[in-house]
Amino acid sequence: MTDLQISDVASWHAHVYFDATSRDAAHALRERIAARFAGQMELGRFHERPVGPHPQWSYQIAFTPEHYAEIATWLTLHHGTLDVFMHPNTGDSMRDHRDCAVWIGRSYTLNLRALGA
Repeated sequence: MTDLQISDVASWHAHVYFDATSRDAAHALRERIAARFAGQMELGRFHERPVGPHPQWSYQIAFTPEHYAEIATWLTLHHGTLDVFMHPNTGDSMRDHRDCAVWIGRSYTLNLRALGA
């Protein structure tokens, strides 16, 4: 395995997982994130179906490494009953999702075939 450097991380993605029973909580958290981190991150679409490697419904929060500590800490303290999957973006999507994952709450088995596994 290649020894990665912090500078290899171009950005981070956090994916908030939810389902039909937690949809309202996910939407409320999304609104809090948008208000709290306006200008520091970008919110992706609200997917009410599994997309890509994600086995649950989800939405994405994209942010730069400079905002990692603040956003990851805030999500850790405010995710409630929702689970959050985070990964760096280094140019190796498989490694980023499989080997460099950070989970807040419960972890899930990703569909790595969606990444070309």
